[in-house]
Amino acid sequence: MVNGYAPQTLREALEIKRKEQVSPYGGGTDLMVDHHRTGTYLFLHRIAEMQEIKQDDNYLRLGAGCTFTEVQEHALTPPILKEAISRIAAPAIRNLGTIGGNIGNGSAKADSVLVFFALDAKLRLMDADGERIVPIHAFYKGRKALDLALDELIVEILLPRVIPTRYVYHKIGARAALAISRLSFAGLWNVEGGKITACSTAFGAIDQVVVRIPEVDKILIGTPVAELDSVKERYLAAAGEAINPIDGRISAHYRKTVCLNLLDDFVETMKKA
Repeated sequence: MVNGYAPQTLREALEIKRKEQVSPYGGGTDLMVDHHRTGTYLFLHRIAEMQEIKQDDNYLRLGAGCTFTEVQEHALTPPILKEAISRIAAPAIRNLGTIGGNIGNGSAKADSVLVFFALDAKLRLMDADGERIVPIHAFYKGRKALDLALDELIVEILLPRVIPTRYVYHKIGARAALAISRLSFAGLWNVEGGKITACSTAFGAIDQVVVRIPEVDKILIGTPVAELDSVKERYLAAAGEAINPIDGRISAHYRKTVCLNLLDDFVETMKKA
């Protein structure tokens, strides 16, 4: 028998979180596979405040309770996030799984989290006494280790209103569908006046958290597209120094080789776009 609370409002949910030891439950697609998990759940599917997608002067705000399908089908969702979501599991899982749950799972293999890192997203966290805004790169402290207090909930994901319009996205798995990432890559850039004016890359499933290397990406910013070959070697060398994957089921050598190959292809794509 499943024990839990099903609050109707965010305020009610936060009061329960303050008083009780409960596990947030969005779509349950991660929790349901853990047959040994016991305890009390905080079911969030009735909370309208966590299921909105809206835009204000500063951010595109994605409610943490929105399902992957809802985010994918929304007109305001960036194309790179739509593509990443389209590669997640199967429609039945996308119809249930939530983006807040994907973040809260704490995995560097989470498909939406890779894109949120590449977009330098922020998270709106709330408890019964207030809220705080945390950059997503600071939210992840290690594998399954999050900057989230016991009485807090992930309420919204905040994306910049203006993001690079050109992108590439790769998910490398053991098969074409229903695969957990062995390695994933997201790269975004803008071109204005023939020059690279923005560049952002991120790698998933190569370390305990998603790897973002803004200091390396800066090498390309300001470079004329016609002159990318002149900085490509320096860019890849700097990336080789900054990217140090861990060993696991996939070797660190393989991961690093693929990362550098993806960056090489990324620059070649920038030259042609």
